[in-house]
Amino acid sequence: MFVSESLSVDERGVLCIGGANAIDIAKEFGTPVYVMDEDLIRKNCRIYKDAMDKHYGGNGLVLYASKAFSCKRMVKIVKEEGLGLDVVSGGELYTAIKADFPMEKVYFHGNNKTEDELSLAVTSGVGTIVVDNIFELEKLNTIAENKGKTVNIMFRIKPGIDAHTHEFVMTGQIDSKFGVALETGEAMEAYKTAKQMKNLNIVGVHCHIGSQIFDIQPFEHAASVMMGFIADLKAEGIKIEQMNLGGGYGIKYVPEDNPIDYDAYIEAVSKVVKKVAAEKGIEMPKILMEPGRSIVASAGATLYKIGGVKEIPDVRTYVSVDGGMADNPRFIMYGSKYHALLANNPLAQPEKEVTIAGKCCESGDLLIKDIKMPKLKAGDILAVLATGAYNYSMASNYNRIPRPPVVMVSGGKPSLAVKRETYEDIIKNDI
Repeated sequence: MFVSESLSVDERGVLCIGGANAIDIAKEFGTPVYVMDEDLIRKNCRIYKDAMDKHYGGNGLVLYASKAFSCKRMVKIVKEEGLGLDVVSGGELYTAIKADFPMEKVYFHGNNKTEDELSLAVTSGVGTIVVDNIFELEKLNTIAENKGKTVNIMFRIKPGIDAHTHEFVMTGQIDSKFGVALETGEAMEAYKTAKQMKNLNIVGVHCHIGSQIFDIQPFEHAASVMMGFIADLKAEGIKIEQMNLGGGYGIKYVPEDNPIDYDAYIEAVSKVVKKVAAEKGIEMPKILMEPGRSIVASAGATLYKIGGVKEIPDVRTYVSVDGGMADNPRFIMYGSKYHALLANNPLAQPEKEVTIAGKCCESGDLLIKDIKMPKLKAGDILAVLATGAYNYSMASNYNRIPRPPVVMVSGGKPSLAVKRETYEDIIKNDI
């Protein structure tokens, strides 16, 4: 019935998240509120780390993709669990710096890094910069030279693989804003150019084929193609020590989703990597991967208070909540599907099909379209599930609505990780 192991029902028949009573959380912290099961986040970190250690003999590193959910508390969890960190902006990098994350384990991505962001990365000692294009390469070399530094780099490669997912999150095909293409020879030329630059040190290759993918085969194909490219680079006198295969592993948002077992995925890909290494006569590189969504999504839920219930005869019933696209824009962006429960009675039998609507001044501001729910009334607490990834991180102040707080639950006890914004926060930069 539940889409996450984080969820349970207590003796009062109330939904619990990470062992903490959802109604009590709503009363203490207000609604809307993001609730994250810290214990499940840590468990997921360990699943990945243990699988990498097992299938690559310790010659690997899991990088948490912080774009999925980033705050100082989350970065500290990643640090404590021994993972590295993938950042894609100056803000994510600054969060890592302020959380005292070891910079040598930070990898900095992005298709259009600014000069200020690159300068911050070089100054702070970021371990590796994943270069997206030749313009960035030249800019980075100049910055490194001016600062008297040598910077580790790898290029983001488009391996020409079409992952079966939403077109907005497909990134491995040639028609993508990210990276340099293999099939045109662009990638090889980029590496040859980088080899001549004195302040840059080539350490690896990187690819990422997309997000919310349920098939193993595209990942196996990507690994094979990238290992072949490493062999081609070796023939040109360019040694590659690391191969980053990105992330993109799907999670269960709704009951019918059937995600990959992450250990099985890592094992399957490791067999391809080892096979191609043997066939091509190349050394096994250190393997990196970047799970984000699959570490935090299922560990999160968002609690809302129901306001009006508007029935339009023979058309639709709208159930409005005190949040919406400002705290979860994924439906309006991607048509993303979610599951929900009545937090004060999660075992109640569904009776009627309704649409969960937000409070923003947009007709498309919906959270869930056409879901069968038990009878709902004003004042009930609704839990929208698997919202741990790309909800808080994508939240906005549209309609000047303050962003909700983030509550972390550990050992069944909730505590504040991010404060609720106030109206004063909204206007603090106005002049």
